[in-house]
Amino acid sequence: MLTMRSARDNTWLTKMKKAHEQRTPEQLKEHYAIEKELANKLRATVREQRKELYATIYDEFNRRVPFYAELSQQQAQQTSATLGSPQWRFLRRFLRKDTIFLEIGAGTCATSLTATRFVKKVYAQEVSEEIIKSVQGPKNFQALLFDGFSISPLPESASVAYSDQVMEHIHPDDALEQLTSIYRALKPGGIYICITPNGLNGPHDISRYFDLTATGFHLKEYTTTELSALFQQAGFLRVRVYIGASGYYVRWPLFCVKLQESLLNHLPPRVKRAIARVSLPTCIRLVGVKV
Repeated sequence: MLTMRSARDNTWLTKMKKAHEQRTPEQLKEHYAIEKELANKLRATVREQRKELYATIYDEFNRRVPFYAELSQQQAQQTSATLGSPQWRFLRRFLRKDTIFLEIGAGTCATSLTATRFVKKVYAQEVSEEIIKSVQGPKNFQALLFDGFSISPLPESASVAYSDQVMEHIHPDDALEQLTSIYRALKPGGIYICITPNGLNGPHDISRYFDLTATGFHLKEYTTTELSALFQQAGFLRVRVYIGASGYYVRWPLFCVKLQESLLNHLPPRVKRAIARVSLPTCIRLVGVKV
């Protein structure tokens, strides 16, 4: 583990920081300690306890690490809501004027609010009341709290469900339940677009500066093989994968990605990670279709 060295060596941690990282080494270490503490609570609890903790844990985190919450809001407003952003360019292709759009783990709701300009109705679901309590939107927008397990009932079936950087925050024991609830919320022919960090070249949470595996709020970072299997268990018999960069993505044969992952999994962990970081995308983009 790199934890003890990083705690003593600010120079090393500064070198590890990504170019866009605005926090100081001290802020990163504080963030790491608090997030790991709270994440371990989630990992250690049983299902019924987690049902309460998903909301309270993230509210507590946002209160204890205000600099991160403020930074996240600033970045979300600057990037997610920008029509020219890579995130939006990928999502926009799936939206129509008659789309009923559902975002799971909406955060500051920047993406959902942008979507209101292009679709019929938007439902934004989030576990943290602290995050969405001040969010206001037009008449075709509604923000809802949910428990992290099953999304809250909607007045109408969604035609497009969407999540970005959410699946990895769900306890692995709860992932199938959430996917199944999303499947049920969709109308026939509806799709679920899921973007999540690639487990082969992580970790991608705060622990990337300190550990070799995810120990923060990323309770499980998936491979495409693992996640597509979960999709199929939930009922999504047709699963598509998209590969690309900077918002320009093309549909790619799923079996090709699975084969590549299978070959990488035969390598030693450090070699596998090094190759995956240069040969695989940072995030997995899966689209499940409700037949």
